[in-house]
Amino acid sequence: MTTAGRRFSLDEISDRLEIQDLVLRYATAIDTHEWALLDEVFVPEAECDYTQSGGIAGPWREVRPWLEKVVPSLKEKLHLVGPPYLRFEGERAFGRTSLYNPNIIPMPDGSKRSLVVGGWYEDEFVRTPEGWRIARRVERQSVCEDRRELPRA
Repeated sequence: MTTAGRRFSLDEISDRLEIQDLVLRYATAIDTHEWALLDEVFVPEAECDYTQSGGIAGPWREVRPWLEKVVPSLKEKLHLVGPPYLRFEGERAFGRTSLYNPNIIPMPDGSKRSLVVGGWYEDEFVRTPEGWRIARRVERQSVCEDRRELPRA
């Protein structure tokens, strides 16, 4: 049964809001470099795949240090995420969240590179004693625009 046209129980509403907050917590942690906050987003054994955007895939314990190293090089960035489309299966949920991620990267010669990425996070969420967490994340790109220098007025 689809969710269209049906009423959610209070528990379902609570689960949806908790997962939406989790997705926003991730975006906030990335943009503000609050790396410890990411440990409130992923379970320790989570698997992540950022290969479509030129990143790495692997266990969270390897991906987090990579994020900590790479993300600060994006001096100007913003992660905009929509509310996730969710499907629940017991203590797990599967979601697809749209993302729009404009970045400005300073280059060694003083120019700026604009990198705009759009797509989706495809996530598997799991309920833990601490609340919902991401157990698996795959980033899927649908839009990627790369300009070596911003246009001048």
